[in-house]
Amino acid sequence: MQLRPLLPFGLVIGLVACAGSSASVEPDQALHAYSVALESGRAEEAYALLSGEAKKAIPFEAFQRMLKENPDEVRELAQALRRPARPPEVTATVTPPGGPTLLLVYENGEWRVDASSIDLYSQATPERAIAGFVRAYENHRYDVLMRFIPDAQKKDLTPAALEKAWTTEQKDDVEHLMQAIKVALPTARFEVLGERATLAFGASGTLELVREHGAWKVEDLK
Repeated sequence: MQLRPLLPFGLVIGLVACAGSSASVEPDQALHAYSVALESGRAEEAYALLSGEAKKAIPFEAFQRMLKENPDEVRELAQALRRPARPPEVTATVTPPGGPTLLLVYENGEWRVDASSIDLYSQATPERAIAGFVRAYENHRYDVLMRFIPDAQKKDLTPAALEKAWTTEQKDDVEHLMQAIKVALPTARFEVLGERATLAFGASGTLELVREHGAWKVEDLK
């Protein structure tokens, strides 16, 4: 199923916040309240559950119009939100001056530093793989970037050859893509289907990953 008319909802889902007395401090209950409001067509109640950033991106009138113009898609989205593939996580990112971005996870009432803060180039999940991919590029670690290339695409490619391509004729295109991905990462939501994952970012960018030997790798970037 394609949800092109509802593309902005990819942003909305990632920015649902607890607002007023209509939502619990628990993320799963906040999502449940949001999905019920969507399915019932209560636009004002659903909109109240969005974060300030989401409201800046989508005015209420536009949000209300999307609900009215796409009732079937909204209903399917609401139902999907009530059957998450895994328990929701509350996370935060912190970027120290001159340092890498660190991921914090809220567990049992306390904030904990995620393992990705140590494993800077993790490929355990699509999210961590892309964060590591961007970090390796920014650190000019072309040897590490080779880990993110699927076996079928490596052939005779070497770190030196990759560096030459990405710092000369492809430099501007690669830099533009990396910056767009970096901006999208904080609210990125991957569509995972088996051993493949897809992320839409920016105005029209698409990122496709494949899992090989238990590690997520970048199969296509455009």
